[in-house]
Amino acid sequence: MEDLLKFLDIKYASVTHKPVYTSKEAEFIKEKINGIGCKNLFLKDNLGKYYLYVFEDTKKANIKALEKFLGVKKLHFGSSEELENILKLIPGGVTPLGIINDSKTQVTIIIDNGLVNQKILMHMDTNTTTVSIDYSDLIKYITYLKHEYKIFKGDNNE
Repeated sequence: MEDLLKFLDIKYASVTHKPVYTSKEAEFIKEKINGIGCKNLFLKDNLGKYYLYVFEDTKKANIKALEKFLGVKKLHFGSSEELENILKLIPGGVTPLGIINDSKTQVTIIIDNGLVNQKILMHMDTNTTTVSIDYSDLIKYITYLKHEYKIFKGDNNE
C-alpha cells in the first residue's frame, strides 16, 4: 500500500497507535493527526454486489437512503469472511485503501459528499496505523486501481 501511495505521488501523514476497532475508540487519533475521521462499512446488496461506504465519523449511516441512491432493494453487512477474502481486512480495520487487494474489482466505493475536498483519516492496512490523505488523492488511488466510486449526496445525518 505504501509503495503504491509513493508511486502515485500521494502525500500523506501517518501515526501509529494502539489498536482501535470503532470510530469512538479512535477519537484520540484526531489530536495526533490532521483530518476528518471516517467510518467504513463493508456492505453487500441483495444481488451480491459489494460496497464500501466511507462517511464522516460524526454521522450515522442512513442505509435506506443509500439503498435508494444505489437503486438496490436491500443492503446488509458483508461477512467477516467476505471482507477477508476480498479486501484482506478484518472488522475494525476496514479502509478504502484495502481495495488494493480486490483483484477482481468487486467493491464499489461510496463516499459521503461531506468528505469531498477534505483531508481524510483512515487506516493504512491495520487498525494500528492511521493516515491522513487529501480527498483528491483518495480518488486518484481508487481510479488507478480501476474501481468504481460514487459520491453519496443523500442526507445521512439522521
